[in-house]
Amino acid sequence: MKIAFRPKLLDCLPTYDRAQFGKDLGAGITVGVLALPLAMAFAIASGVSPTAGIWTAIVAGLITAALGGSRVQIGGPTGAFIPIIYGIVAAHGFANLLGATMLAGILLLAMGLARLGQLIRFIPVAVVIGFTNGIAVVIFLAQIKDFFGLSIADLPAEFFARIKVLALHAHTVDLPTLGLASACFAFLLFYNRLAQGFAPLRRAPGPLAVLLTGTVAAWALDLPVETIGSRFNGIPQELPDFGLPDLSIHDFGKLISPAITIALLGAIESLLSARVADSQIDDRHDPNQELLAQGLSNIVAPLFGGFAATGAIARTTTNVRTGGRTPVAGMIHALVLLAIVLIAAPLAAYVPLATLSAIVMVVAINMGEWHKFTELDRYSWSYRIILLATFLVTVLFDLTIAVELGMVLSSLFFIYRMSELTRIERLALDEEAQDPHMLYPDGSLRVAAWQLFGSLFFGAVNKLEELLDPQAGHPEVVILDMHRLVQLDTTGLEGLENLREQLAKRGCTLILCGLNSQPGSLLYRAGFIDAIGDDNVCINLALALHHAHTILPSISGSHHEEY
Repeated sequence: MKIAFRPKLLDCLPTYDRAQFGKDLGAGITVGVLALPLAMAFAIASGVSPTAGIWTAIVAGLITAALGGSRVQIGGPTGAFIPIIYGIVAAHGFANLLGATMLAGILLLAMGLARLGQLIRFIPVAVVIGFTNGIAVVIFLAQIKDFFGLSIADLPAEFFARIKVLALHAHTVDLPTLGLASACFAFLLFYNRLAQGFAPLRRAPGPLAVLLTGTVAAWALDLPVETIGSRFNGIPQELPDFGLPDLSIHDFGKLISPAITIALLGAIESLLSARVADSQIDDRHDPNQELLAQGLSNIVAPLFGGFAATGAIARTTTNVRTGGRTPVAGMIHALVLLAIVLIAAPLAAYVPLATLSAIVMVVAINMGEWHKFTELDRYSWSYRIILLATFLVTVLFDLTIAVELGMVLSSLFFIYRMSELTRIERLALDEEAQDPHMLYPDGSLRVAAWQLFGSLFFGAVNKLEELLDPQAGHPEVVILDMHRLVQLDTTGLEGLENLREQLAKRGCTLILCGLNSQPGSLLYRAGFIDAIGDDNVCINLALALHHAHTILPSISGSHHEEY
């Protein structure tokens, strides 16, 4: 198999000009400035330092843009990863998080090389909505500690333990922290409406405006609130140490499950983001190339102290809206973040954690498709069960279990639905009923014809038993009209084998007609056609009935009396 590696950047460069560079420059600067508060907020919400979030955005943003399969994709840390990262850090520590991220990168790289990008789209929308809304709830709950300024040393990752700890420490609310967080939350929640009436706000991304406003307010009023400086000692104004994380070979066994979760969520989020961007710029991304880029991003980012990254829908959309049309904009966004770290990093020490928690809470609210809950009555009961089950398991237990449960339920409901659509109906042979040659002495037909609809697979093969029901009579010839049978699996093939054997024991001949390509191919390759004889395979029902009329004289009807 030939491995195709062609980043979208190569397609854009031949026609690239100064005018497009101007648009990409403006978009890159805007997205870079927007990414700064989000990177820090997502990192802190994930239980790691803001420095790790910024370097994740820089490294992953650069690699995703330079090597990705989308023209406008922006890579970096995202809100969807918060509960996953937090849980890994709480259970295994930061070093093992880096190891799990690199392992996830290898899995993503393998998925891209195996050209599995299209398969990610097979995940049902009910599962995607369920776990996305569930993640939003988990993110929101995780921010209550910093939003209210609760005195909690270590907030558990598990839902029930987290709720218990939050309830036990509810009396430790810090009023200055709560006041600042509430003001920032309200400001950001209604920022777009405020920007419409105040022109200067239209040019500044909402998270950045809130970050600056909250920081200045806390400094000017000398509020006694926790900041990045007080908890993390600020952000180093230098390049991070480059190297492999400190891991033991014994650690990899326990990192496989977290790595699979990161890889699966990263693949879903990045390809979903790229698909949304395609509709905005009238383009088509390469899903396999995108997976390759995401894999490399997650392999390289931990070498700089970063963690899991994927395509960010909000930043990608902002990139498109501000004029970005090539991967150059994404590369500029990463360079802008790098410049901010090297020039203005000391100022980050004054950023209040309450402001960042407010930003993350608004992100959680905006990322959820809450209207889907109010529209559930429009959809089938199976859709409702899948969505709600995935949502509840994501919130109460674990994202990996939720996705697995959602996929299993989706598969079971699909099997049930397909089996319901598969039908076997007896055909009325009115003309043959007037032919004495086709009748037994008691007036019953010596020939029976049945038509198969849909897919004869493991979930519907039991419907063949209807042909052997004594109430169906005891014909000497059974015709199966299969021109409406579109698919046959090996279990269905075995069912037909059993049917042929049972009919043969009764002295009954089986005739097939109207075979489509897939069922016909399987029946020929499996030797089923050889078993019944080529003469007993006809093009259509009319020829099958003619053939039955021809062979009836050679078939003794005496066995009819035995029944």
